[in-house]
Amino acid sequence: MVHGHIDMNGRKELKLLTIDTSTTACSAALSVDGKIRGESFLDGDKTSSVHLLTSICDLMRDAGLDVDGLDGIGVALGPGSFTGLRVGAATAKGLALAANKPVFGFSTLAMLALNLPYSAYPVCPMLDARKNEVYTAIYNCDELPRVSVEDCVTTPGVFLDRIRESTLFVGSGAVRYREVIESKLGGKAIFPPCFCNQPRAAAGAMLTLHAFSMGKPVPPSLLNPYYIRPSEAEFKKMSRND
Repeated sequence: MVHGHIDMNGRKELKLLTIDTSTTACSAALSVDGKIRGESFLDGDKTSSVHLLTSICDLMRDAGLDVDGLDGIGVALGPGSFTGLRVGAATAKGLALAANKPVFGFSTLAMLALNLPYSAYPVCPMLDARKNEVYTAIYNCDELPRVSVEDCVTTPGVFLDRIRESTLFVGSGAVRYREVIESKLGGKAIFPPCFCNQPRAAAGAMLTLHAFSMGKPVPPSLLNPYYIRPSEAEFKKMSRND
């Protein structure tokens, strides 16, 4: 395997691995100097994340690299599936520790918003959070997403009450609650093509690159999922303590 690569001008290329297991989809992307060299994407069921390591190994092998040849690793930390987020964070942490590489975390919702870069409208990423709730936020998307309303978990109706302008809605929550959104906002609600609704590590690669350029790695011991709300086990524990 090749450990690193020098371009024709003698400059070391910046190679970053980005991972996402926030939803039923599982993806990994390898970027070199901000360009996507390859991406693995699978969305089938709740067990997609069990294929993560195999997908990463295949992706790296096809690119002629191993983990030692990377410059850093990025991972979507949430919100999203509790089990999926744990798998993604643990995998990124393990790879970073094994190869002594910096690791970076970012918002799943920011990554989802990046499916619609340079939008003329605010972007509202929505993930189905079950319990009749969504994980959502509002971003203004240029080259990178700028947060307008922070990531939160809430009911669609309550969140939509604060929206007054034409807005793009994207993600599994936007699909599930499309009728609610349209009934609240009418023509102000805009929906992109269906292929935009799944989080992609290739979009997250831009967030990994930005974090790397800012020099803001997370110590692996502090790399934890961002759940927003308590897990079922934590709910039960709190109920027993009441």
